[in-house]
Amino acid sequence: MQCLKKKWASQKISPELTAIKKELTKKSRPTIHENQLNATEYDLIEYIHSETKKGNVNNVTRTNAYLDFYKKHPEIHWAFLGHMVSRNGGWNMTDLKGSLLSRVLSQEEQEEFFRFLERGNWLIFQDIYPQLLLYGESIKRNTSLFYLLPLFHVSYFMRVIWNYFYQNKDRYLLTIALIINEQSYLEKRVIQNPYYQSTVLQTLEFKLQELLDLNQIIFPALDGKEIKIIGQTIHQFASLHDRILLGKRLYQLLYDTENYLSIYKWAIQHPHTGSRKDFWPHVFNDIDEYVPWGSYQRRIKDCRIKPNAPKLYSPILKYAWNNTEQKEAEKEDWYSDWKVIHYFKKDMSKGNGAIYHEYCKTLEKIELSILAKEALLPKKSKN
Repeated sequence: MQCLKKKWASQKISPELTAIKKELTKKSRPTIHENQLNATEYDLIEYIHSETKKGNVNNVTRTNAYLDFYKKHPEIHWAFLGHMVSRNGGWNMTDLKGSLLSRVLSQEEQEEFFRFLERGNWLIFQDIYPQLLLYGESIKRNTSLFYLLPLFHVSYFMRVIWNYFYQNKDRYLLTIALIINEQSYLEKRVIQNPYYQSTVLQTLEFKLQELLDLNQIIFPALDGKEIKIIGQTIHQFASLHDRILLGKRLYQLLYDTENYLSIYKWAIQHPHTGSRKDFWPHVFNDIDEYVPWGSYQRRIKDCRIKPNAPKLYSPILKYAWNNTEQKEAEKEDWYSDWKVIHYFKKDMSKGNGAIYHEYCKTLEKIELSILAKEALLPKKSKN
């Protein structure tokens, strides 16, 4: 990120970004405390806390909450992007208990990965959902309520952006800001957290994930009666810069005129369960068809299940993982440098989103890793 700051130092910014920079660099940052609230404001704060807690139970409740909000406020593009990316988070969680990764990772490793994924999913929701609800109330009451954002420990960066959006309605700028905020918010709390660094990010298993291209974000889309998939892969998950650029590419891919409607139709017609059966029932099943004993036999070829072979098990979330209690989020504001506004520039290609063959190869690679692992295990005695 340091080399990027040097690169950005000499770059000019547009008049609209100059106005945002002016707000971001103000030394005075107005804040508010609960003892300054009137009864109406206090009730609103309590309502938002309650709704956020209600929605932040597990990946399915979060994912559904994003889509429900988007249906009411389609101008908030991030809500649909967040919904689709959160679906992927759920699939990653249930993969840990499915046919493939459960044979590659130990029980302890599965639990560590789940804690890592769940913490990130929970943190994003508890930070962003109050922002969305406050926007909804601002629209309903026809007045800006973003002066209340400090009470939810929202970054100063987003306070500036929400106020700008309320006046200028720049959907692209708000979406990119929320992507920057989301990934920057996670950086110290999860990615740089010593616990997750030692248990997940520096382990052989996480490097194996990157080797096998398991960090794929998939957007299913209706193509007539068929379901096609598009998406992106990130190879440097630990890089904040790469995650922000991935978010920009995913946004451009999702809202491309050739993709948006078919993805939205799929999302509306297929409620999120956490199982990959939601988008590929010809490959995955939420019921385990496999005989629990014996060595693993390859079942996948060209993203099809071989004749007479059982489908891959992909459980729904509630049968894979119990709901977990999370400790309170750290209050520190990630924002420190106005130069992050350079990410607003529309300078990234969305790519063509072609991911079908890459995802097929990923499934086949994992099968090969299972066979390799089993080959190293001592043979069990038949007696």
